[in-house]
Amino acid sequence: QVQLVESGGGLVQAGGSLRLSCVASGSIFSINAMGWYRQAPGRQRELVASITTSGSINYLDSVKGRFTISRDNAKNTVYLQMNSLKPEDAAVYYCHVDILGGNRRRYAYWGQGAQVTVSS
Repeated sequence: QVQLVESGGGLVQAGGSLRLSCVASGSIFSINAMGWYRQAPGRQRELVASITTSGSINYLDSVKGRFTISRDNAKNTVYLQMNSLKPEDAAVYYCHVDILGGNRRRYAYWGQGAQVTVSS
């Protein structure tokens, strides 16, 4: 059993910053990859940023240069630093993890979602 707890969402003005955090806990042997998705009303969920155990990082084109993903392996935590926020960044942001459980089988889990609102 694995749980993901997200925090850090909120309301900011355009040009402001937020940092999202996601902590994974439970029966985890290892984490293969962690990432952040977002979904705005009427739109499909899209991958914003991801980071693998090997250190490979990818970003959605529209957030490159503004967002930074990082992880703390010892704490099973992934962060998303969001700078220069734009109204089009407003969405519910979901943490996603790809793990090997304590039984050495592969599982994927989603966080509960964090609301990010950007005012203009």
